[in-house]
Amino acid sequence: MDEIFIKDLLIRGVIGISDHEREQPQDILVNITIYADSRKAGETDDINESVNYRTIAKKALAYVEKAKRYTVEALAADIIALVLEEKNVLGARVKVEKPGAVRFSRSVGIEIVRMKE
Repeated sequence: MDEIFIKDLLIRGVIGISDHEREQPQDILVNITIYADSRKAGETDDINESVNYRTIAKKALAYVEKAKRYTVEALAADIIALVLEEKNVLGARVKVEKPGAVRFSRSVGIEIVRMKE
């Protein structure tokens, strides 16, 4: 199985439970790894045989900007569901981080993995 990745997609959105977090959009860092079989795309050079990572990035960006979720767990689950809807995707790994959310740490977050049924 091959991995297609979108690394360090920085998005501004509302996430968190405190009043302060709900008032202003904050930085949310998203990493997406898409599991697919890319052999046919590699042989044919046909985008229709591949996974369009630009489409996935744009969908994730648009979603996160308006979602207003309370937890990183819920946001990661939403993003991975969007990824799994795409053609030729067999599974995905999504990592959602809130930079600076905990004092003295670079970020906090969650990473989840799901496969298509």
